[in-house]
Amino acid sequence: MTTTQSAPLLQTTTEIAATPQEVWAVITDPRALGGLSDQVLRTHVVGTAPVGLGTRTININRRGPLVWPTRAKVVRFEPHRDYAFRIKDNASTWSFELEPSATGGTTVTHRREAPNGMTKVSMVLQDKVLGGVADFDREMEAGMATTLQRLKALLERG
Repeated sequence: MTTTQSAPLLQTTTEIAATPQEVWAVITDPRALGGLSDQVLRTHVVGTAPVGLGTRTININRRGPLVWPTRAKVVRFEPHRDYAFRIKDNASTWSFELEPSATGGTTVTHRREAPNGMTKVSMVLQDKVLGGVADFDREMEAGMATTLQRLKALLERG
C-alpha cells in the first residue's frame, strides 16, 4: 500500500561557522540558493526589486530527465532570522530559520511545511511519476540536508 499524503513537516538542521547576516545574504539570493539545491536548477525573480516579502519567483526543477517549473512567493522575510516561500503549485512552504549559536556561528533549520497537505495534482505526480509519496518525501529531506551541507561548505570556505 502506498502513502498518498506527504508528511506535514520535513526538516534538517546544521550549524555553520558564519554569522546570521552572512547566511542570510546567501539564502535570500535566488541565484546562489538555486545552485545549492540538488533539485532546483535556477530561480528567476519576477520583477526587478530586491527579494523581500511578496517577491515572486519561477523555479526550474530537475530530477533525472524530468524538468518542471514551480511558482513561489516569499511569505516570511524577517532579516537574519526567517525566510520562507510558498510554492503555489503544491501548497508547500519552504523555509530557512537562522539562530545565532553559542559558538558565534549560526544554526540553520531548513523546512518544508505542508500542514494542510499538498495539492491533489502534486500528490498524483509524486505517486505516479516521482516514485511514490513516501519515497519522494525521503528524497526531499535528503536534498534539504544536501542543500545545508553545500551552504555550510560555501560559507566556511576560506
